[in-house]
Amino acid sequence: NVTACDVAIQALTKQGYYVLKKMHYCCNYTGPLFYCNYYDIAEEQHKVEQAELVIFQFPLYWFSIPADKKAILSFTNGGTESMFQPDGIHGDFNVALWPLQNGVLRFCGFQVLASRSSGVQHSPPDVRNAMLDAWQERLNSVFAEKPLSFAPTKHFDLTFQG
Repeated sequence: NVTACDVAIQALTKQGYYVLKKMHYCCNYTGPLFYCNYYDIAEEQHKVEQAELVIFQFPLYWFSIPADKKAILSFTNGGTESMFQPDGIHGDFNVALWPLQNGVLRFCGFQVLASRSSGVQHSPPDVRNAMLDAWQERLNSVFAEKPLSFAPTKHFDLTFQG
């Protein structure tokens, strides 16, 4: 996670973007995440309003996550690529991401870009390096990416049926 974050910062900084990295576990905060007096909520909202792109980099097992921003879910998955295929032991990881991509990010107004996942724990160094190179290459043109398509809310009636 740290290396993927560092690659993203380097790639975007090289393109002239200002990058703000917020690592909640490194802020000397020891209380529960829902304790609102620790963070200046207005300041954190302002950071999101100013952002052109928000990347959430986290281990997938955390399962949780602001509007008209692009967002990418970038995570490590603790397994091999084959484990997260439709016929793999864990199934298609896009199914696991649906609550975050549609139910949180899209619902909050983000333009959701395709996610990125890597299983670095089971990969030799050359494969890990190739994953990071591909991530850096993607970030070089990330603002030209088309967002994922979701069914517009206006296509549903008040019973939420199409």
